[in-house]
Amino acid sequence: MSEIQLAGRVAVVTGAGQGMGRAIAQRLASGGAKVAALDLNFEQAQESVAGCVDPSVCMAYACNVSDSSAVNETFAAVEATLGPVSILVNNAGIGRAPGDGSDQMYELMGKRNEEIANGEEPKTHVDHIAFMEDEGWRGVMGVNLDGAFYCTRAAVRSMVNADIKGSIISISSTAAQSGEGAVHYVTSKAAIVGLTRALARELGSRGIRINAVAPGPTNTPIMNGIPEQWIKDMEAAIPLGRMAEPNEIADAVSWLASDASSMCTGSVLVANGGSYFF
Repeated sequence: MSEIQLAGRVAVVTGAGQGMGRAIAQRLASGGAKVAALDLNFEQAQESVAGCVDPSVCMAYACNVSDSSAVNETFAAVEATLGPVSILVNNAGIGRAPGDGSDQMYELMGKRNEEIANGEEPKTHVDHIAFMEDEGWRGVMGVNLDGAFYCTRAAVRSMVNADIKGSIISISSTAAQSGEGAVHYVTSKAAIVGLTRALARELGSRGIRINAVAPGPTNTPIMNGIPEQWIKDMEAAIPLGRMAEPNEIADAVSWLASDASSMCTGSVLVANGGSYFF
């Protein structure tokens, strides 16, 4: 991919401490952006910054994106140190939370798969929602959706105040289209698409572009909570025959962040190896 030019821009990346977030932060930095790497784990955010092409113009921040006050305080600190925000990447996301019934879901899924493998008519039902408590639902929605809203609001305020025609990219998922996955995760990622489309219309007159990237299965730490057989089944269903690597998603994000995508807004860029067609 040709080099993306982002010199002079300030980019905020959430969930930047590992996986796709780390790859995205470092990719934007390689294009010349000053990067604010936000993560709940400050030490991991620091490690991401240390891997940037020029760590002296990148900063790590501890931030819980599900806390609107923490988000506002962090964005104020970013502006004071690096300047007004030009680019936001809403990458922070989780696939499970305490009280969400994931353990029961995976146990039932294993039983159902075993029945199918034995040639039996499956009698086990995987009713994830029946085991999901309010705490578990809110835990995932708080990070994946509320966090994206809080950070987008803060970034838009920064862009408007500085008259910046910025770019905001949120990480959705192929699950938003296929419906495959845990109900709270799928719902949050589908909502990201709605948020993207609504804000693209709302902010177009200001020249602020709002897009999303929908990865398929990607080799990140979030995959650690998924049973190995499920991962194998997912990979087998991907036409390209493998999961994506974080740097491949980072390339898609950096293109949307740059002027190379100047006519793109309200779009969902699919990077899933053909596993599902939008």
